Amino acid sequence: MSAPLGVAVLGTAFMGRAHSSAWRNVGAVFPDAPATAMRVLCGSDPARTAAAARSLGWQEAATDWREVIARDDVQVVDICTPGHLHAEMATAALEAGKHVLVEKPLATSLAEAERMAEAAARAPGASMLGFNYRRVPALALARELVRDGRIGQVRTVRAAYLQDWLVDPEAPMTWRLRAETAGNGALGDLGSHVVDQILAITGQRVTAARGTLRTFQHERQGPAGPEPVTVDDAAWAQLDLDGGAVASLEVSRVATGSKNALTIEVHGTDGAIAFDLERLNELRVTEGRDGWPARVLVTEPTHPYLDAWWPPGHVLGWDSTFIMQAADLLRGIEAGRAPTPSFADGLAVQRVLDAVERSDAADGARMPIGDR
Repeated sequence: MSAPLGVAVLGTAFMGRAHSSAWRNVGAVFPDAPATAMRVLCGSDPARTAAAARSLGWQEAATDWREVIARDDVQVVDICTPGHLHAEMATAALEAGKHVLVEKPLATSLAEAERMAEAAARAPGASMLGFNYRRVPALALARELVRDGRIGQVRTVRAAYLQDWLVDPEAPMTWRLRAETAGNGALGDLGSHVVDQILAITGQRVTAARGTLRTFQHERQGPAGPEPVTVDDAAWAQLDLDGGAVASLEVSRVATGSKNALTIEVHGTDGAIAFDLERLNELRVTEGRDGWPARVLVTEPTHPYLDAWWPPGHVLGWDSTFIMQAADLLRGIEAGRAPTPSFADGLAVQRVLDAVERSDAADGARMPIGDR
């Protein structure tokens, strides 16, 4: 039996906790995946990191990420930090020969994303981007249905991701509201998920984008007083796809009453599919031009990922997607197969986000998107 792969997570906040839970449970759900050891959790605050490491099941806590990626007992580096740190950390870990998982979005700029994709292409280790919604069984089933031609040729996609955590005018300043640490706002945070799903489900490439960004509250209270908000609160876009389809995108962090509402509709020449994250285990499928939408409960062993889980009808949760994500990375490492989504996939998403930003700056002009 080969030695377990040592894992390090960089980042102790929301995503650091979600990824830690996945590494703690992946072996129990997917015993066929390579074994892992939770070596070290790395964060900026010593006391907070030590407490998080104890509660989340890590062997050690650390505050110097460069020392962490240099360790011989760490083979997998999982990056869950604010976006402006992704490029430096991921590139260093890849150059050190580590396998690397990076939370979405890949980077805070197109130039950074390009450098990261180039570094991943050169590196001996595996690299994967953390678009966890690719692991939702219902969305994986949607990809299969479109790929197999069950709804015909895709004509239109309508996708939205709405949250309301910034509706409160007293909500404080965070790194997610500063362009220098987040890159952009709802567009990158939520829009990256939406664009990735459009690309993954349709199998098409975005060739052009038109977009609009809005910031509704331009100042938030920071630790030392009021600070300017330098990213968008909401964004809208129309995307042209190379297979002839057109997609609409709406994202917002000021959508009152919407907690985590990702909805996707795909309409084809011979059917349609619809998904709502707040009904995560369901997919609505219409087959045939005269068909009626049918509710499919995606919990059968024949559905994607479900053979590893519970009996039919026993639903999964949001946290389960991170366990399946970890398993896919481990299986890719074991098989010597590049896991998906790759850094190249993340670069494709970044090109779309960049085009939407440029379109907004040009009063909604159509922005072509090339391969470079």
